[in-house]
Amino acid sequence: MIHPHDSPIVRHLSRVLIPFLQLFAVYVVVHGQYSPGGGFVGGVVFGTSLILGLLAFGTGQGQGQGLAHTVAFRWEGVGLLLLAGVGTLCLIGGAEFLNYHALLLPGMEASARRWTGILLAQIGVGIDVAATAVAIFFSLSLFNERDDDHA
Repeated sequence: MIHPHDSPIVRHLSRVLIPFLQLFAVYVVVHGQYSPGGGFVGGVVFGTSLILGLLAFGTGQGQGQGLAHTVAFRWEGVGLLLLAGVGTLCLIGGAEFLNYHALLLPGMEASARRWTGILLAQIGVGIDVAATAVAIFFSLSLFNERDDDHA
């Protein structure tokens, strides 16, 4: 179990910083096709904000860590499925994988289909990267707990 930090300053600053970090991560993902950044960088920032919350506030008592660990692994799959789903819709539309002009979205012109396809792909990558960062954090914390039990 990850215990909350004992400093009220760390907890208070984390409570203030986490929403701003997450808002910035969403901004980076949404504007990824227009500026540097995108799904990977936004996912790293979002995952870091989640890890900061876990370090500052802990996982709670009982099954908290197991549940959060399971949720992190499931979200990895959600991000991958979203990215693969967008690519598959492009394949079904008759183009290459992630060639967004052939994305099957009725009622949209080509530029809107490209923008939507890029955005969905970036969101999928961001979800996958953030969930992977949290899953790695949990794996390392569980590994350290097992070493502490054997020492």
